[in-house]
Amino acid sequence: MTSTGFEHLLRELTPQVLGALVRRYGHFDACEDAVQEALLAAAQQWPRDGQPDQPRAWLITVASRRLTDELRSEEARRRRENADALEVPLTAPAADAAGARDADDTLLLLFLCCHPSLNRAAQIALTLRAVGGLTTDEIARALLVPEETMRKRITRAKQNVRNSGIPFRPPPPAELPVRLAAVLQVLYLIFNEGYTSTDRVDLAEEAIRMARLTYRLLPGNGEVAGLLALMLLTHARRAARTTATGELVRLDEQDRSLWDAFAIAEGTTLVTDAMTRTALGPYQLQAAIAAVHDQSERTEDTDWVQIIALYDLLIRFDDSPVALLNRAVAVAMVQGPKAGLILLEQLETDPRLANHHRVEVARAHLLELAGELTAARASYLLAARMTTNTPEQRYLNKRAARLQSRADPE
Repeated sequence: MTSTGFEHLLRELTPQVLGALVRRYGHFDACEDAVQEALLAAAQQWPRDGQPDQPRAWLITVASRRLTDELRSEEARRRRENADALEVPLTAPAADAAGARDADDTLLLLFLCCHPSLNRAAQIALTLRAVGGLTTDEIARALLVPEETMRKRITRAKQNVRNSGIPFRPPPPAELPVRLAAVLQVLYLIFNEGYTSTDRVDLAEEAIRMARLTYRLLPGNGEVAGLLALMLLTHARRAARTTATGELVRLDEQDRSLWDAFAIAEGTTLVTDAMTRTALGPYQLQAAIAAVHDQSERTEDTDWVQIIALYDLLIRFDDSPVALLNRAVAVAMVQGPKAGLILLEQLETDPRLANHHRVEVARAHLLELAGELTAARASYLLAARMTTNTPEQRYLNKRAARLQSRADPE
């Protein structure tokens, strides 16, 4: 097995092993330490002796031994420095210390990390740590937070989980929709953290990996399929989203030959299947909108009428500011920029959009389409001042400068 394949296997097995231990023993912190010890042992032994027939069972056995030693005596803290204590024979399959359960514990671990008792920042950090397998330093760098701040955030989250007395088991049926909604929202937030950055693609890819795990565990859930499809269809445009120098490229100006055709095909199949066999939901509808964009070979071929209809359905589930703004732009593509600008004026009274830079971005775009270059330039500059995203600031200022040159030709 290649080093990349080895790392991928360990990352995939980590939440399963941690879930199995937490379900059996509790003690989230101690279980996580034990799993890290088991992963270290695997990294040392498997390249030398070969991969065991049942790698998940092997890791659970090693981690369980480490954990039981820790629980028996504080002296085990010194014994874990001795790598020989972690040796496990590879000639015979190790028994699954969690009781040879066939069920994957990843979803249960996601439910634990996304429990409503934790705030959203803690849910994201704990999910990346426990399910994603990222180190505290990796999470801190990915989320642009000092490492010590992230360490404290994760520690507090673990303490809240421990103090809550929440049992490690599937939530009761009445609570399942709320808990699953939190899981999906956290995964989507993680994806957006990576996608909207020019240098954190690994975070977006990690969110897709965790969404795949969730879909594998809940293949009949339409919203899980919708979220995975939405991520794939959005991520498919990544290569065209920025220039070689890292500057943002607007969707209608992207080189569509750079889009990932395989990801588009997979995402389209997922959302089409989900929408034909399950009740509609917001993630499915957002994925369907993304699919309409991705399946258009040229910007002018985009089926904006269908997109408006999908946004009308989406707003029934979630009239978020972004959905309302995007619908206004879609209307402008069908009825002309003036119609879109009228909708933007109506949205200005929405308190959720107060001081929101995306309002000015949409206004600038529609004013530019309407030929009102001076007003469009002013809106681009205002939006640039309002956003805190550096690549976006550069893009908006450059857009304004381009309009200045068009308004004042030499």
